[in-house]
Amino acid sequence: MDIAKMMQQAQKMQEDMASVQENLSNKHVEASVGGGKVVVTANAAGDIEAIKIAPEILDPEDVEMLEDLVLSGVRQALEQGKKVQAEEMSKVTAGLGLPPGLGF
Repeated sequence: MDIAKMMQQAQKMQEDMASVQENLSNKHVEASVGGGKVVVTANAAGDIEAIKIAPEILDPEDVEMLEDLVLSGVRQALEQGKKVQAEEMSKVTAGLGLPPGLGF
């Protein structure tokens, strides 16, 4: 393979990856836990954007339950965002023939 052509492909891939990364902040995911009592919204760039808590689950005697629900929701939202990120990045690296795990 021609070195100049390889360099052009690498440059194009870098540009494509930068574009995908920029667009990930516009792709939103939502995790709902506790029967919808806690809803966490994040973007695929890994930022938590909102947490909604239903007032009826606010119990000063059981703060631990609320903490667990919020933590679970955040984890689920971030995991969903990572999946979207991996899907988008794999589109960029699809033609490279990389072994599984070496793409994004």
